[in-house]
Amino acid sequence: MFWRARSTSGRAICLSDQFPVIKPEEVMKGKVRFVGLPAVDLGDRIDWDANPHGNRSWALNLHSLRWLGRLVAEFERSGERAYLDRAAAVADHWMRHNPRGVPGLSPWAWAEHAVALRAPALVCLSEHVQTRRLWNSLAEHGEVLADRALYREGHNHGLDQDIALLVVGCRLGRAQWRDLAIRRMTASAELAIDPQGALHEQAPRYGVYVHRRLGAAIRAIRESGAEPPERLVARRGALESYVAHATQPDGRIVPLGDSPADNRGDGFSRAWPEVGVFDAGYVFGRTAWDDPSSAYYSIRYGPGRRLHGHEDHLGVTYAAQGRRILVEAGFHSYERTGYVEWTRSHEAHNVPVVTGATFRPGTASELVSSSLEPSRQSYELADDAYGVRRTRHVLVRHGSDLMAVHDSVPTGTLRSLWHFDPAFKVVSRQEGKVVLGDSDGFLVTLLQFPGIGGVRPGLVSPAYLRTSDSITVLSAEAAQVLTVIVPGTDDPGPLTLQPPYNQST
Repeated sequence: MFWRARSTSGRAICLSDQFPVIKPEEVMKGKVRFVGLPAVDLGDRIDWDANPHGNRSWALNLHSLRWLGRLVAEFERSGERAYLDRAAAVADHWMRHNPRGVPGLSPWAWAEHAVALRAPALVCLSEHVQTRRLWNSLAEHGEVLADRALYREGHNHGLDQDIALLVVGCRLGRAQWRDLAIRRMTASAELAIDPQGALHEQAPRYGVYVHRRLGAAIRAIRESGAEPPERLVARRGALESYVAHATQPDGRIVPLGDSPADNRGDGFSRAWPEVGVFDAGYVFGRTAWDDPSSAYYSIRYGPGRRLHGHEDHLGVTYAAQGRRILVEAGFHSYERTGYVEWTRSHEAHNVPVVTGATFRPGTASELVSSSLEPSRQSYELADDAYGVRRTRHVLVRHGSDLMAVHDSVPTGTLRSLWHFDPAFKVVSRQEGKVVLGDSDGFLVTLLQFPGIGGVRPGLVSPAYLRTSDSITVLSAEAAQVLTVIVPGTDDPGPLTLQPPYNQST
């Protein structure tokens, strides 16, 4: 049935620039490398159950066959037939050894995201290779992609599914699939991206990914002969503000949620105010755009954790004078380990922890008030994540850089946690004061009232699958805790602050 549809085939829309960079000479020898892990020799008879690194993302990449798509692109660039022959052989081997619905297959073979990423590679291949098996497989991929029960609405996977369905539909001459894909991706974009541009997946690095993929989707729609819906184009445009604000002065995305600390947010307009407050639960502030030494901070609040979010509400990050100072545990990987689970937990962030109380995951928090001035901004946030109302006031002062944070609970006590960038080590400690410094001699002072409760070793993730030792400072237990971070000095001198930030400063 599917092969007979060959006579109604249409254009092969090949989005080859979306495939990852590979080393063609390695792939031609049977070797692949994914997600920054060492190369693996697959040989000529590929074991599709293989997962030598025991890594979920590696297994997904194997079955996505995007590396095969890059071989097709290399053939088109160079005219070297061996690249195309290798791509055709790998695709045929995959299709013969991974028939859908057969017991014992790798769970990644027909996982919804693997299907979405693989189908465009097969479309690119089909421009040069036409076999009954390839055509039948494209049709089967289309059926899976069109299945409403398997669709991830409002998710980056859903966008990938729509792009794949669109190009498969165009290749097989099935206009209804193309039209379904365009309708779905438009509705999905309006669900995933709010009018301010914030992405509801709760990880700014996915804003970069979704923006790039929406660009590919809009290009594919045009190549299909349709006009991209204005609503879709508008949501992609709105997303640019969110990504730009979430990009730190050093060009890296602030590592909130599942955002690796080394991901970059290059190429986005900087024509925005210095402070961005997003109703979805983000505050991003800086002293200037396009200045690597600008101060920068982020604050989290809003709806409870979902998708790629962490339990980071009321959490802050802070950078000043060209240094990242307060960080979070960050994103390590999607592996199912105790450490990865901890990185998503509340205490892996710079937050107040109510002593003797149980944290309630998924609790929403609110931005109660804010005051925005050029030289200083202040915020009040609150929630009841521990069954009692936690209130956090945050003051960020520029010029003479400073961050002051006042935490309080009406009953009981709390401790505030502060995770420092791995570059910093403890230089000195005394009552109510810790001085930290980096290898360049840059100093930062933490002051706490009523006092320091402890300084302990920590572990943060500076990049995918990497960890670095760090320092965590805990406050003493109290109903009210004031923490002041002063960059660039070990002797802040007398500080004049207004309530509630003026506890014996």
